[in-house]
Formats: sequence, structure tokens, C-alpha cells
Amino acid sequence: MKDSEVKVLDENDYIFIKALNNLGMSKNAATTVAYLMNVDEASSREIEISTGLRQPEVSLAMRLMCNQSWVSIHSEKKPGKGRPMKIYSLAVPVDEIISYYEDRVYKESQATISAIKKLKAMSKQVFPIPSK
Repeated sequence: MKDSEVKVLDENDYIFIKALNNLGMSKNAATTVAYLMNVDEASSREIEISTGLRQPEVSLAMRLMCNQSWVSIHSEKKPGKGRPMKIYSLAVPVDEIISYYEDRVYKESQATISAIKKLKAMSKQVFPIPSK
């Protein structure tokens, strides 16, 4: 049997995950980002073991992150038969991922403010304030 070191998430990682989740990132993707921040690279299995996520959850998180070009993937042949293992690493600095959500939240806020202004303008037209 091979000895290997398994990194686990700590309290600060969970605070980071919650903050990303509050910005709109899925919890599974946020957990995966937090783990990949702490390692150079990891297989899907290593991510599962270290984060407590199940294989389908890791796959969905990776698909989201691949679509955004936030992770790089390379294959590594395992000894013996079987498919090569996919190895993942962050392809961009975490600040870039945070900036993506910052921009998204800003745009959503601007849209909400615009809608409120329209409602206020419309309400004055439909329900004018009576003069005394």
C-alpha cells in the first residue's frame, strides 16, 4: 500500500467557501476551488476524499469551472490497465474567480436599482400626489 498525505479543509477554508457561495457560486464548486487553492494539482478522487464531496458533485463543479476556463486538466496514466486519471489544477488566480462574481453581483445590483427607479417614476405618473 502506498503512503500519501491527504490535505483537508480547515475553518478558514469553510469561511471562504461560504463567502463564495453567498456570491452565487455553487457550494460544490466553491469547495473545489478552496481545495485546489491549497494544492498544486489533484485528481478527482483526491478532491472527493479531501472535501467529502461525492464523485458526481466533483464532476459538476469541474464542468462549471472548465466552462469558465478556471481549471486546467491533464491526464496521467495509471499503472496497469484502465483509463488515464484526470489531474486538475487552478488555471487562473483565485482573485480572477472572485472578480467574476464581483462583476456579476455589481451588474445584478445595477439592474435592481434601475428597476426601482423605473417603478418610482411610473408610480408618480399613475398615482400623482394630490395638491393641497
